[in-house]
Amino acid sequence: MIFELPDCFFNILHVYLLSTLTYQSGGNALENFIVCLNAVAPIFIIIALGYLARRLGDIKREDVFRINKLAFRYFIPVMVFYNIYVSDLAASFNVKLLCFALLGVLAVWFVSMQIVKRTERRPERQGVMIQALYRSNFVIIGLPLAQQLMPAGSDFGCVVILLATVIPLYNVLAVITLERFGGVKKNRLGLVVDILKNPMIVGTIVGILFQLLKLRLPSGIERAVAQIANAASPLMLFLLGGFFEFGDLRDDIKAVSFIVIGRLIVIPGVMLGLACLLGFRGVEFASLLGAFASSTAIASFTMAQQMGGDAKLAGNAVVATSALCSLTIFIWAMIFKTIGVI
Repeated sequence: MIFELPDCFFNILHVYLLSTLTYQSGGNALENFIVCLNAVAPIFIIIALGYLARRLGDIKREDVFRINKLAFRYFIPVMVFYNIYVSDLAASFNVKLLCFALLGVLAVWFVSMQIVKRTERRPERQGVMIQALYRSNFVIIGLPLAQQLMPAGSDFGCVVILLATVIPLYNVLAVITLERFGGVKKNRLGLVVDILKNPMIVGTIVGILFQLLKLRLPSGIERAVAQIANAASPLMLFLLGGFFEFGDLRDDIKAVSFIVIGRLIVIPGVMLGLACLLGFRGVEFASLLGAFASSTAIASFTMAQQMGGDAKLAGNAVVATSALCSLTIFIWAMIFKTIGVI
C-alpha cells in the first residue's frame, strides 16, 4: 500500500533528532528545549504510530471507536484509581487550583458560546464548535504530559483530582450545549446517572475510599493494577492516531481553522497566562497546561453524533487540533519552561 504521512507528523521528530545529535554543552535555553521536546516527543510518536497502523490497514477507523470504548471502560478507571491510590491526597488537594480550573472551563465555555452564536448561523454546527473550543483532550494528554515535564518522583495527585472534577463538568456542559443548539433532548435524571456511571468517576470514588480507609491491595494485584494503569495513556494516544482522517478537512476549512486557533492558541494563551500571574508552578501548572492547551476531546465527536450535532465537523475538529497539538503544546511548554513556571 502506498501512503504519505502529513508533513506535520515529521516536524517535531526532525527537530527532536537534530537537537539530540547536536546537544553537547550546557545552557538553560537548550536544556529547557530538550526537556520540553522529550516531554512532547513520546506523545507525538505514539499518535503517529497509531496513524501509521491505520494507513497500513492493521486497524480500521471503526475499530478505533470499539477499542476506545473498551479503553475508557476498563483502562482509564484503573489509571485514575491507581494514581489516587499512590498519591498523598492531603498534599494534592488544592482548592485554588480546582477553583481556577473549573471557573476557567466555565469562562471558556461561556465566551465560546457568545462568539460562536454570532459567527455561525446553523444550530447543529454551533453546538459542535462550542464543544470543540472548551472541551480538551485532558484525559488522554494531561497526565502523561505532566509526567514527562516534571522530575521523576513528583506527586501527580493534583492532576488526577483535576481530571476527576473537570471531566464531569465537560460532560454536563456538553449536554447543555448540544441540547440548546439543535441537539437531542436528554432527561436530567439520565444525565445525573450517566455522570455517576462515568468510569473516571467510579475510579475516583474507589481510589478515595481506599485512601480514606487506608486499604492496601495484595502485592500481586497491585502490580497488575500498576501495569494496566501504565498501559492506559499509550493505548489512548495510539487510538487517537488511528482516528485521524485528513481527507475531509477541506470541506470545513473555515470553521476548523477557527476552532484550531481558538483551542490551541487563544485559549491556552489567556488561561495559562492567568495561571502564571496567579502563581501556579510545577506540577500544578503542568496539569493546567494539559487541561487548556491540549486538542479537542475525542469524546466530543461521539457526543455530537449521539445528540444531533454536525458529526462530520466534530470529527474534523478532533483531527485538526490533534494533528497540530504536539507542535503547539511543545511551544507553550517551551515558553513556560524558559520563564521558570514549569
